[in-house]
Order: sequence, then C-alpha cells, then structure tokens
Amino acid sequence: MKKKSSDFIGKAIVLSLILMVINLIGGFAHLQFESWFKWISSIVQIIIIIIFCIQFGKQQTDGVTFGNVFGYGFKIALFVSILMTVYTLISIYLIFPEFIDQALQQARAGMEAKGNISEDQIDQGLAMTKKFMQPIPLAIISFVISLFIGTIGALLGGAFAKKSEPTPAIFKDNP
Repeated sequence: MKKKSSDFIGKAIVLSLILMVINLIGGFAHLQFESWFKWISSIVQIIIIIIFCIQFGKQQTDGVTFGNVFGYGFKIALFVSILMTVYTLISIYLIFPEFIDQALQQARAGMEAKGNISEDQIDQGLAMTKKFMQPIPLAIISFVISLFIGTIGALLGGAFAKKSEPTPAIFKDNP
C-alpha cells in the first residue's frame, strides 16, 4: 500500500518563499545584475526540487516509477512557476520599481561595450526590450523560464529517486 505523499502545494510554497528571499536579498544588496547571482535561484530551485522528488520516492512503498516521481516534481514546478510569476510582477512594479530602468541601463552598457553597434541600433534594441518589460510579456517570460528550470529539476529528481516495481495485485491483501 502506498503511503500518503506529502503535500506538493506546501512544498511549492516553501520553495517559492526561499526563491523570494533570495530575490529580495539580491535586490536590496544590488546583486541582481551580477552574472554569478543570476544563477543562484535557478540552481537552488533545481536542487530543492530534486530533494523533494527523492523524498517523495522514499515515502512511497509500492511502485515508484520515473513517471510518478517526475509528475510529482512537475506539479511542484508548476505551482512554483505560478507563485513566482505573481511575485515577479509584484517585485518589479512595487518592491523594486527602479529595476526596469536599471535593466535598460545594463542592456545599453552591454551593447555599447561591444563597440560594433550603432547608436540607432542600440536605441532600437532598447525599444524592443522595453516592450518585453510590460506586465503580460513579463508574466509569460517569468512563467516559462521558471517552469523550464523546474522541469529540469523534476527530470533529475525522477532520475535520482529510488525506483521500485509495484506489487502484483494477486499478492496484495484484498479487503
């Protein structure tokens, strides 16, 4: 008989809170544009989803397959993506409203550093970038990226979790 699995929504909330704290630390410490800091949230999300998948596999006593462990991890990733999309919009528009201007300045500096881009091309690139800084494109991009990263964690978690074959029905106790 399968043990009752732990609540994936609760685990998604815990992971989302961890990711929010990391983002807040980066925002208040002005680290969000550092190249090394951009990877912290992704690495943490992948590792924690792997850990949750392995725990899920250990909790199950009958029929642990890649598919059901991956499905569990994917459900966590999906809920994390929804929560982080809402948080990202709140963060960018309420907590750190200067983020968009700073991102555009960083983009301009990066284009100017290349040296082979004209001022007109830089302005066109920034105009396009600014279009993606609107709420709906930001929400879509945030959701897709978070879900992609979470799916990687779920795939790895499904691969690392201990598998077991289901007990044939003939050997199970029938009530």
